[in-house]
Amino acid sequence: MALAISRLTTLTFATLRPSLSRIHRPFLIKRLRCISSFSLASEMSSPEKKTAPYGSWKSPISADVVSSAEKRLGGIAIAGDGRLVWIESRPEEKGRAVIVKEPGESEDKPVDLIPENFAARTLAQEYGGGTLAIKDTTIIFSNYKDQRLYKHSIGGSSPVPLTPDYGGPLVHYADGVFDPHFNRYITVMEDCRASSLNPVTTIAAIPFSDGDVQEPKQLISGSDFYAFPRIDPRGRRMAWMEWSHPNMPWDRSQIWVGYFSENGEITQRVCVAGADSALVESPTEPKWSSNGELFFITDRNSGFWNIYKWVEDKNEVVPVYSINAEFTRPLWVFGISSYDFLEKDGVNHIVCSYRKNGQSYLGILNSELGSFSLLDTPFSDVSNIVSGKDYFYVEGASASHPLSVAKVTLDDKLAEVKEFSIVWSSSPDLAKYRPYFSTPEVIEFPTEISGQNAYAYFYPPTNGDFQALSDEKPPLLVKNHGGPTGEAHGILDLNIQYWTSRGWAFVDVNYGGSTGYGREYRERLLGKWGILDVNDCCSCAKFLVKHGKVDAERLCIMGRSAGGYTTLACLAFKDTFKAGASLYGVADLSLLRAETHKFESCYIDNLVDSEKDYFERSPINSVDKFSCPVILFQGLDDKVVPPDQARTIYKALKEKGVPVALVEYEGEQHGFRKAENIKFTLEQQMVFFARLVGKFDVADDITPIKIDNFD
Repeated sequence: MALAISRLTTLTFATLRPSLSRIHRPFLIKRLRCISSFSLASEMSSPEKKTAPYGSWKSPISADVVSSAEKRLGGIAIAGDGRLVWIESRPEEKGRAVIVKEPGESEDKPVDLIPENFAARTLAQEYGGGTLAIKDTTIIFSNYKDQRLYKHSIGGSSPVPLTPDYGGPLVHYADGVFDPHFNRYITVMEDCRASSLNPVTTIAAIPFSDGDVQEPKQLISGSDFYAFPRIDPRGRRMAWMEWSHPNMPWDRSQIWVGYFSENGEITQRVCVAGADSALVESPTEPKWSSNGELFFITDRNSGFWNIYKWVEDKNEVVPVYSINAEFTRPLWVFGISSYDFLEKDGVNHIVCSYRKNGQSYLGILNSELGSFSLLDTPFSDVSNIVSGKDYFYVEGASASHPLSVAKVTLDDKLAEVKEFSIVWSSSPDLAKYRPYFSTPEVIEFPTEISGQNAYAYFYPPTNGDFQALSDEKPPLLVKNHGGPTGEAHGILDLNIQYWTSRGWAFVDVNYGGSTGYGREYRERLLGKWGILDVNDCCSCAKFLVKHGKVDAERLCIMGRSAGGYTTLACLAFKDTFKAGASLYGVADLSLLRAETHKFESCYIDNLVDSEKDYFERSPINSVDKFSCPVILFQGLDDKVVPPDQARTIYKALKEKGVPVALVEYEGEQHGFRKAENIKFTLEQQMVFFARLVGKFDVADDITPIKIDNFD
């Protein structure tokens, strides 16, 4: 199915672009998907197909294939010669994050830029991001082991430390930029020396010198959190974002501009956005154009993150383009780059994308006219964008393309895509698996609140070699995303295709509280975490049962982190599901609040109303209500959701007599990065659900772990 979509989409983009409008393009894409589905269904309904129960189908998309395709992007930038540089984490190297450069004309493959004993990853705010900055041939990056900043020349020998050695990874740096006007590097600095649970965050300057390493010099302090220190082209001003407890950056934040003195100090500052307490907004991503104008994104008035511009002489903020759609996403990690500038005939055009109804629309925004022109590319899901002289790189994906980075070259009018080429892909060798790919269907389903709907991506079972028994409906795996302020994306993900190619139906739920649908939808979850998300996941499963898509007796659920909490809450407080898998999920809300890191230490208070709710909504306090099997996976180095969460619920369920299993991984943090652990987690979930719920034997040779109160 994905192959057919890719062919049709490419043909349409090339031949129908002049007739496409902003209104009709989404409809056309849906039509293409329908045509593709029909074509593939016809192709695959061949006499050669074997008939076998759902869940028992043999698939070439093995757990090894999935784990080897689990490369992650840790940031993208452009080097002085115009080529792309990126950070990729490699499961086969125990999750090591490597800085890599796009090959030149004389090179046949990408080039690793740092030695094997280095890894580029920051622990700032635990989730990291913003690890890398480049100017010409000089790279500054955070080294994972000691968390020091290092300076490295592309093609040079060994990186040189730029920050002091504090005897361990006690000071973290992120989101830095070069300041050539004062020969220094400006960065967000998180100092954990006094307290790891309550580190001090500032914006600091680190001098470049040929001599001894010097202590960072504090430039901005006083708020709980900072991000996006950005210096204007003339070196007179610096913009930044800040926020403080109890807010998360998507609740309320501020954009400031500070003016440099002759010695590089900030002597005067002005709040550009977020100062008016009567105006609810969360401005983010400040960025200077080449002519010194400040742009940023905020959700004032409409509740949707749109692009705005600061008029300095009037200290006014004006909209550049207004639409009920999202031009950015929540600041969970540093270094987000949702837009960038392309200059043409003295006019700053903005390369950007907005997200509406589960799809991204990439285009060019004329900042003077306030007009937006769509660009046709194969990506329906777009995240980061960085621009070169007459081209840009975009991080994106679609239902038929895995997470990738593409180089996009435009025509002279910046109106048409002249060239689109994939530079990097998380899963480059997928052609042979395309007959086994399931294409997501966007579904909108009613919730328990009258008049309110929620959204999900439904993936039907798909396998070119098998068909099901005529009277059988497939088992369903419901996935709820983490965050919970996050979003499910309808893109090609082998973690999902692993299930659907074996005969499972899969649904990825954007419950109330998810992002991508504006502030009102996002704030549905305030005070209702553990209730509304639970209800929406159950409503989604029931909706699919009602419409004859899945088997009501074989409904399973899984989630990671906050999604693990929703999974456990569904199993404790509802009877919709027959089994669940929690990956580093939360069982005790009060314990999480007491033990979690600074960034999220007040987050839960916004999502849970009272101490009574903390107790009543914690699955650990309702073990007597559990009746179905649970499997738990936990990293022992996790500081976001510490291991006690999994151990406590495991012990309680075991004592109650519920079938339960716990898998712990040494050296893993919040999210599994090692290939062998990614593989083991996927296989054990599959065989766990098959043994206890599925009523089928899996086709793979998997040795199941012991399940307490079952084996």
